[in-house]
Amino acid sequence: MNNTDRYDECREQISTIVREKIDLSREVKDCEIQDMIDTLVVQMSRKYGLSLAQRQELGKSVFYAIRKLDVLQELVDSDDVTEIMVNGIDNIFVEKAGCIYEWEKHFETQEKLENVIQQIVAKCNRVVNEALPIADARLENGSRVNIVLAPVALNGPIITIRRFPEHPISMEDLICFGSLTKEAAGELEKLVIARYNIFISGGTGSGKTTFLNALSHYIPGTERVITIEDSAELQLQEIPNLVRLETRNANMDGAREITIRDLLKSSLRMRPDRLIIGEVRGSEAIDMLQALNTGHDGSLSTGHANSSKDMLTRLETMVLMGMELPLAAVRRQIASGVDIIVHLGRLRDKSRRVLEIVEILGFENDEIVTAPLYQFRESGEEKGHVVGELIKVGNLTHTLKLQASGLK
Repeated sequence: MNNTDRYDECREQISTIVREKIDLSREVKDCEIQDMIDTLVVQMSRKYGLSLAQRQELGKSVFYAIRKLDVLQELVDSDDVTEIMVNGIDNIFVEKAGCIYEWEKHFETQEKLENVIQQIVAKCNRVVNEALPIADARLENGSRVNIVLAPVALNGPIITIRRFPEHPISMEDLICFGSLTKEAAGELEKLVIARYNIFISGGTGSGKTTFLNALSHYIPGTERVITIEDSAELQLQEIPNLVRLETRNANMDGAREITIRDLLKSSLRMRPDRLIIGEVRGSEAIDMLQALNTGHDGSLSTGHANSSKDMLTRLETMVLMGMELPLAAVRRQIASGVDIIVHLGRLRDKSRRVLEIVEILGFENDEIVTAPLYQFRESGEEKGHVVGELIKVGNLTHTLKLQASGLK
């Protein structure tokens, strides 16, 4: 038996013994499990002739398998990893600094991978199985999780984990990263304080949630804010009067589905100063626009689109998914409800930038009229990095909210 086989056999024996010793009649603390594992590691490592480094790795590996996310826990704890992609038991890919790499570790059996999946969904009151093979969930650290099982997934259980920084990225950080200029950030700060309705658009991985978090730091701490999300991932800071709402899927026990539309309708009776909707992707767009047009100024939301103009078209489509209305009426609702669109993009060097800040001017000749305030202008490339700057190209036209807030 070689060294690797001895290590694997020792780990399996310790895992089996610890699981058998756990008292299921009470809540066993992590420290008790860790002490049990440490004792067994010392005893068993002599028998298998394991080195000091192997003993340390063994103790951590067994604890992760029993109480954490098995081989994934190391990646979840790593500050460098932004995305974890599990393609069945044999392939795990990670994203670091915008580049994707294949990880050398993998799950030993499909049963272990499925145990991790059930552990994830159970902690946030979700269900995933063959009858309901797709689920969105989150980890304790706020990371977003998407799970797809057979028969939908053909190459085994699929897990995609979007990992967010432990400390939320601030607007100052985004300025340092070159995502936007100090001037643009200062103008956005005034717009948030003055209660302009701001919609953040962008493609997948463009940084919409991160930007929304950073923008929310400008909300005065005296206001009552209600967040509505499919899977709670916003990390709002310094808002004492904060209510966080999350959707719920229907389950086998008869609990009915709670949608974003349900939460939006309920939130209007909760005396909100502002609504923050994590992402608008369907018929809830009509409820959001009705809220924006009935006095709930200062609201923020995000949506998927390739440009600010495309975002307006998508909003039209999503409204029509929820209610049959004349297109002109839909466009009037959008034009009067949304004040500013901030469009983000991910450039070819993997950097995330604000590409455009657009003001919605109104509705004329059956079209929504817009005017750009800032646009990203690329000036070249240097050592594989895109060089460019967010340039101010126009001034705000609708300044009544700024004046009412006492801002210039």
